[in-house]
Amino acid sequence: MRAVKPSVADARAWQRMLSGRRLDLLDPSPLDIEVADIAHGLARVARWNGQTSGAHIFSVAQHTLLVEAVMREQMPRIDASVRLAALLHDAPEYVIGDMISPFKAVLGGDYKAVEKRLLSAIHIRFGLPAALPEAITRQIKEADKGAAYLEATRLAGFGEAEAKRLFGRDPGLPEAMERDYLTPWTAAKAEKRFLARFKTLHA
Repeated sequence: MRAVKPSVADARAWQRMLSGRRLDLLDPSPLDIEVADIAHGLARVARWNGQTSGAHIFSVAQHTLLVEAVMREQMPRIDASVRLAALLHDAPEYVIGDMISPFKAVLGGDYKAVEKRLLSAIHIRFGLPAALPEAITRQIKEADKGAAYLEATRLAGFGEAEAKRLFGRDPGLPEAMERDYLTPWTAAKAEKRFLARFKTLHA
């Protein structure tokens, strides 16, 4: 007798977090989101599918801190809530992982829909609009591209011409800041620094 595959409705679509929360990916509740879970997860998710130089992975947690640093340098007077949104822009990846852009293109709309629902719930949990104004989304995207340029050329083996074509220009961070944010940290350090920056911006 052939086994019957479970339907989508029967399949488990939630994840248990270390905080004890149970997060439903199809219908995420802001009440089930904890920043400690986000920091812990993002610090253990590798950017660039792990294809980076250094003794440790370059984590999504470290990437989000780099994005917020780029934004801070480019727009020093921008509101803290916008910088918090930049810090959290990849927060759904604590649940769904970091899919490289080519693979997102292959998967299409379903991945984006799950990501969007999670990000909306995260925003609501921490006092941000469920959907950001388009102007702010563009500002975060520009900072994200600047961070990607730095990661690509300093850590992921891209040439400058190729990185410029894909991600735009070098954001020109101060040398000491660039050295700090582009030296891959341990997971424990990435988690600690993410939480510290979150507390500063959320306060």
